[in-house]
Amino acid sequence: MDRALLEKIAEALLSGVQTTVEVSAGALLVAIAIGLGLATVTMLSTNRWLHFLVRVYVEALRNIPSLTFLFLLYFGLAAIGIRFSSMVAAVLGLGLIGGAITVDIFRSGFAAVPVGQKEAAASIGLTPVSAFRLIVLPQGLKLALPSIGNYAVGLVKDTSLVAAIAAPEIMFNARQLVNETFETALIYGCAAAVYLMLTALVAASVSVMERKLETP
Repeated sequence: MDRALLEKIAEALLSGVQTTVEVSAGALLVAIAIGLGLATVTMLSTNRWLHFLVRVYVEALRNIPSLTFLFLLYFGLAAIGIRFSSMVAAVLGLGLIGGAITVDIFRSGFAAVPVGQKEAAASIGLTPVSAFRLIVLPQGLKLALPSIGNYAVGLVKDTSLVAAIAAPEIMFNARQLVNETFETALIYGCAAAVYLMLTALVAASVSVMERKLETP
């Protein structure tokens, strides 16, 4: 096997790994911020319009194909004069889609906290906001962690979509190399192995966090 080709593949994929990690981390932060914020607001507020708007956001972003939404951000907005770089569009697009997913994850975690604990908090005079901050939030985040971990693994795989808007991540670099060398099976096989290693690392990290939280 051509050593020069292998070195070229390794260089291209490692370069793509950096972009993939940056996009994944950025989109995860955006998704968690949106999801946690909206879940908190909907848990504390009884405003029907607010709940309606959050549900519209969730249903819209969860049911529009991710690639279509990325195209809307990158190409659609450019048509009306709003231009994002491919990296910004990738982080923002995947983050907004992820926010629609994490809203329900965090809300389910908060709802799973035993009602008796909320009633006990009320009985000692804690306000709803204080009870949420001191009792519901810490436990809800712990309960939501496994699902957030699953979402993070899926997010790493979804970064392959941003190759379509020219973000230089793993799949974009792999495709460019295939066009140059025509070594389709070898290059895409190496790309798949890199994704497997990244997702395994994320899953292992989440497992470590879960074990630490379970330790008294």
